[in-house]
Amino acid sequence: MNNETEEVLEAVGRLITDERFGARVTVVAGGEIGASAAVDLEEGVVAGHLPEPGHDILMDVGVLVERETPATLGYGEAEVFIEPVVPRPRLVIFGAVHIAQALAAHAALLGYHVTVSDARAAFLTAERFPGVDELLVGWPDEVADKLVLDRRTSVVVLSHDARFEEPLWPVVLPTPVRYIGAMGSRGTAQRRREALAGAGHSKADIDRIHGPVGLEIGADSPGEVAIAILAEMVATLRRPEQAPDLLGELRPIARHP
Repeated sequence: MNNETEEVLEAVGRLITDERFGARVTVVAGGEIGASAAVDLEEGVVAGHLPEPGHDILMDVGVLVERETPATLGYGEAEVFIEPVVPRPRLVIFGAVHIAQALAAHAALLGYHVTVSDARAAFLTAERFPGVDELLVGWPDEVADKLVLDRRTSVVVLSHDARFEEPLWPVVLPTPVRYIGAMGSRGTAQRRREALAGAGHSKADIDRIHGPVGLEIGADSPGEVAIAILAEMVATLRRPEQAPDLLGELRPIARHP
């Protein structure tokens, strides 16, 4: 292992430790085969170096990190493997109901940092939610400053009591969270849309809410509903409506040497 590779691996380790968005980029074919770089999405190349065209590669790194998808791309004679490095995903569940118990357990198996919030302290206990990373007692607007609502966060609302939902949407909708799901029938979802429109929320923000929540798989039990919700979360990330707009040419995936 040469010095550059060691520096790149150390830099990738720091990205992981510091929960930064970035990627390891490795040339897998072409004149500089084996050359690599660590890229921080905000700071650019932090170790190693990129082959030409470096600007195009950086642009594609941003797209693939956003999608959390590795790819091998061709740039002229060079083929480059881009391997995204992203922080642990987060799931925030509002409403400590039975479905929340199953959803929290399933999400933990997928590596999510799980937060469950409810205004009812009696329902929000370690006995009901073993292994959950964080339990927050309070109404949504009371716990807002304790929540991480970034693009790695999914939000699932399992209580459609108006007393709970009304203070929740102004907290969640302005944020860049990647998925929002809300429990309720189609009628409840339509009434929710109308109420949010009447409160001044934009159609674009309202359209981000998946409701009724979860893929339609005929789910019945709390465990099955939890699986349907997680499946919709995964589908939203892995199968977005638009194909990625990349500058490099997609090639068959190839791992770095």
